[in-house]
Amino acid sequence: MPVFTYRATTFEGSIVEGVIDAPDEQTAAERLKNSGVIPLKVLSAEKGRKRPFAITFRTGRQKDQILTFTTELSALLGAGLPLDRSLNILAEISADREMKRIITEVLRSIREGGSFSDALQKHPSIFSTIYVNMVRAGEAGGVLGDVLEQLNEFLESAKELKESVVSAMIYPSILVLTGGMSIIFLMTYILPQFSVIFDELGGSLPLATKVLLAVSSFLSSYWWLFLLAVAGFAMGFRIYVRTEQGRFMRDRAMLRLTGELIRKLETARFARTLGTLIRSGVPMLQALVNAKDVISNRVVAQSIDSVMKGAREGRGIAVPLAQAGTLPQLALSMIKVGEETGQLDIMLLKVAQTYEKSLRTEIRRFMSVLEPAMILIMGAVIGFIVISMLMAIFSITELPF
Repeated sequence: MPVFTYRATTFEGSIVEGVIDAPDEQTAAERLKNSGVIPLKVLSAEKGRKRPFAITFRTGRQKDQILTFTTELSALLGAGLPLDRSLNILAEISADREMKRIITEVLRSIREGGSFSDALQKHPSIFSTIYVNMVRAGEAGGVLGDVLEQLNEFLESAKELKESVVSAMIYPSILVLTGGMSIIFLMTYILPQFSVIFDELGGSLPLATKVLLAVSSFLSSYWWLFLLAVAGFAMGFRIYVRTEQGRFMRDRAMLRLTGELIRKLETARFARTLGTLIRSGVPMLQALVNAKDVISNRVVAQSIDSVMKGAREGRGIAVPLAQAGTLPQLALSMIKVGEETGQLDIMLLKVAQTYEKSLRTEIRRFMSVLEPAMILIMGAVIGFIVISMLMAIFSITELPF
């Protein structure tokens, strides 16, 4: 039977950790509840052993802290504990000093008579507008525990999607780095030594070799100028893309180069955010504003403006989305069906699941093309260098002695 590690709390606020045998995580959590503790986290023993490595090299620590906070608060509220007591327990058990301070401030605001959502809103760098609006909708409807569960699912899905994209880019990044360092080493260290030999021998060198040696000489003598030019270009480009026009032009170029990949990514983000917000009771117009904010591509985000206008006029979102022509046809058809059947939130979440799965397949397909292409380009550059030097060496035999 599988073994699971767990972290739980008693009703008095004491933390207990250990292992438990169970067929699956859900059964393990139920057994822990029956034993009189509140499970905060249940992981398979295999995942538990891998966790120290993940902590050392993980990125987005702040987002991980928010996910942990949401998961544990949802578990405590689900066990029947009041909000203030749940927050007090989380403040005591939090290992992160900054998160402990924030939870304490949130708890203080609640005890002074403020609402949970207003307390979270005082920390915009930690809790996003989407997070606060969902909590506010849960408070208004008396379903804060259910909303936190949906938030937990939303944050986990967003994290998994981001990790799949980042992990897919690791190998190409390493390939570019090692290939670039190899080319720089050849151009600045190896070729200058051949240049001295060719100068001593004299004679006419092939055109390709002359061009290569000229570039190598420039890099060796004026490498600082080259680095300065690259840094200046990078800084100028970064400043330009921070402007609205620059960001729009860059996103439009990216949409043309990797259109299908970008569309699926933004469709998954938009559909999951909008579906989660609507299910949590957030009004449609506010949900559209929040869903637009999570779209990183400005071209796609701009098309949502017409959708919000259509929603204000009572035309729903299916027709305006179709007129915008940004989302894939399958997503538009599913959204239309959801609107007609009164199950828009359910259909939006299905759209998100469909395109998140499709996106992972598309990323693997894109990487299967990108990696050989990068290897071919690096090989062609290094091959040109080697062949140019070989042509020069072979021409030495034709020089008079």
